Amino acid sequence: MTGTKRRDHSLLFRGNSARGRTGVLLIHGLGGTPLELKTVARGLAARGWTVSCCQLAGHCGTEDDLLATTWADWFASAERALAELERECDTILVGGLSIGAMIALRLAALNPDRVHGSILFAPTMWYDGWAVPWYRFMLKFAFKTKWLKRMRFTERPPYGIKDEGIRAVVAGAMLSGRTAEAGLTCTPLGALREADELVRDVKARLGSIITPALIVHPREDDISDLSNAIYLQRRLGGLAECLVLDDSYHIVTVDRQRDILIDRAANFIEFVERRIAGAAAAENGGRVVPLTKA
Repeated sequence: MTGTKRRDHSLLFRGNSARGRTGVLLIHGLGGTPLELKTVARGLAARGWTVSCCQLAGHCGTEDDLLATTWADWFASAERALAELERECDTILVGGLSIGAMIALRLAALNPDRVHGSILFAPTMWYDGWAVPWYRFMLKFAFKTKWLKRMRFTERPPYGIKDEGIRAVVAGAMLSGRTAEAGLTCTPLGALREADELVRDVKARLGSIITPALIVHPREDDISDLSNAIYLQRRLGGLAECLVLDDSYHIVTVDRQRDILIDRAANFIEFVERRIAGAAAAENGGRVVPLTKA
């Protein structure tokens, strides 16, 4: 029986003629959707850059859709999005929210000549935030039991969002079953096991990632503790800047300090552009090479 092909909910915001040849690929989190990155994408595109928010395989649908995929499928979705963005852009930064940040790091590790910087929003290696159930330590044991993959962990308040107004809107969409807008209400254990395997792969590659990275993490993260960001900053092989937000929860891309996040991300993109221009000038005897094509 042939399955029904689902709509692709990926988003693309094209930049202007002056800056649009720099592109940013943003990757949503586990069980999430590209919409959780839409505000950030628009903010960066308003500054002139081209921004793509890809949909990962198995997402924006049902739990069964998600369980039918592996982390390799999710990564393949990001690889395709990177290739598509390269058709329009010369300089590429990759970024993501939560597990999406892990996928972004793997792209940077495997493509050092294609990825020029990483922007990591609340990167998640361990689900150890203050709102995660006390029995989270049991996950490691459950991961080894494949028949438990349909066991699920239900999303619950505050849903990664500190702002009560925004939280109400997101929770309303989530609880109404609009998964393409707000993601799943439950995360199957099988998907968490795949995420754990992805993280294991990425952890082994951190030292090889020498392109610069910006890490944005909330101090009060309800899903993944600030220690996740500290771990990455200490182990990444290149320059790693860390911004700690003091009035947001896990979904920093929609929460109260999203404007601060956008401004800092914009500054980081400009830094990467200057870095590339400086390297190009050095190779050309001091002559500055423009970032955009004629």
